[in-house]
Amino acid sequence: MTLKLDPNIQDPDGFYQELIGMQRELDDDQAAQFQARLLLVLANHVGDRAVLSAAMQVARDAGVKPST
Repeated sequence: MTLKLDPNIQDPDGFYQELIGMQRELDDDQAAQFQARLLLVLANHVGDRAVLSAAMQVARDAGVKPST
């Protein structure tokens, strides 16, 4: 199983604008809750545990800076 990591969203700029717009009038806590709900909806749509685990690892690795 290989994750699609190359750009794969039709109209990525439009998607980004819509995503930001959905959070525009939310405070930080509401925005975090929105993001968590969106993640769970998309995870449910994907459904495949191996894919979800691999995606979580990619996201975690991308946000961790190597220690020096």
